[in-house]
Amino acid sequence: MRRWTVVGAAAVVALALLAVALVRWGPGDGRPAAGPTASPEPTAVEELSTAEVYQAVAPSIVVVERIGGGDRVEGTGTGVVASDTGAILTAFHVVKGGSAVRVVFADGTRSPATVEAADPANDIAALAATDLPPVLVPATIGNSGRLAVGDPVVAVGNQLGMTSSATAGVVSGLDRAAAGDDGTRLAGLIQFDAAVNPGSSGGPLVNTRGETIGIVVALANPTRAGTFIGIGFAVPIGTALGGGPGEDGPQR
Repeated sequence: MRRWTVVGAAAVVALALLAVALVRWGPGDGRPAAGPTASPEPTAVEELSTAEVYQAVAPSIVVVERIGGGDRVEGTGTGVVASDTGAILTAFHVVKGGSAVRVVFADGTRSPATVEAADPANDIAALAATDLPPVLVPATIGNSGRLAVGDPVVAVGNQLGMTSSATAGVVSGLDRAAAGDDGTRLAGLIQFDAAVNPGSSGGPLVNTRGETIGIVVALANPTRAGTFIGIGFAVPIGTALGGGPGEDGPQR
């Protein structure tokens, strides 16, 4: 993961909810009208524990290796299987500049991969593996437009070479901007405080429903150490999938 520095913040997204009450009136015969009937209780969405979130997304996690000359691994990051066809989302800087890419699926299947699509402006790449595992488990895609500051999230990735590590935190900001050492500027990012480190880039940011709502791309650090100090950034999943930050992605 490259070191990034926070350079600004845009307005926080505000969500408005409109509730509709259904009222049944009594007959027009002089009797008092009946009061409003109770609306059906909304179906509660069960929130998962951090352990359950990890168990839900772990089969979709991929190790991404950037290969240089002589089959040498020049860098590693994380990817997540995002469709039932095997498309893998990762951070573009993880694969940028390599002569080849190799991926390792959660079941140990290793395969060469190609960059099928790249969006350098949002630091996102989509990979296609030559060989898929016998059982492919795509992640469930959520709606990043429904996020609010304070929402709990889990980041899963291969930080510091420790594969499929899970860390928990909250969304600590929305619509943030960051700039990299090479001058690349990213905007519209989710800020979170779940720990991420080099190797985490490209991994999923997951909500408590087990849905991927972002792709981790950066961390903020005022020094050149490049280690986590409490501020990470993710591209909203709608943006990563080519839609918008508030659009639902395809469900599996």
